[in-house]
Amino acid sequence: MSFFPPFGPPPGPPFGPGPGPGPGPTPGGPHAAPSSPPPSFVPQQPSASLLAVDPGAIRRCVFRNTYIWMHNGNQFWFFPVFVGPNSIAGFRWTGFFWMYTGFDLRSIQSFTCF
Repeated sequence: MSFFPPFGPPPGPPFGPGPGPGPGPTPGGPHAAPSSPPPSFVPQQPSASLLAVDPGAIRRCVFRNTYIWMHNGNQFWFFPVFVGPNSIAGFRWTGFFWMYTGFDLRSIQSFTCF
């Protein structure tokens, strides 16, 4: 005995995302990757804080080229498109292309935006 109507099961899981694009930006959408590479220089690192980066402080860098220094020693150009209470998301420059990514604000040692 089937619990579904004669035309088959429902079109997807009862919970979770529905139809449409998956997570991340859509090509050409409002959160599309920058169309050009970041600046070709590495800025001087500002004095670092022992505390987590405040979301309000880094929010001014949304949609701007931002250089980030991480606590683990990594540093890179980033183009943020979203800042939440504990995380940030946007495009990280790999040296060849922009890649959509996100990470915890506590992992950032310092940043500067242009």
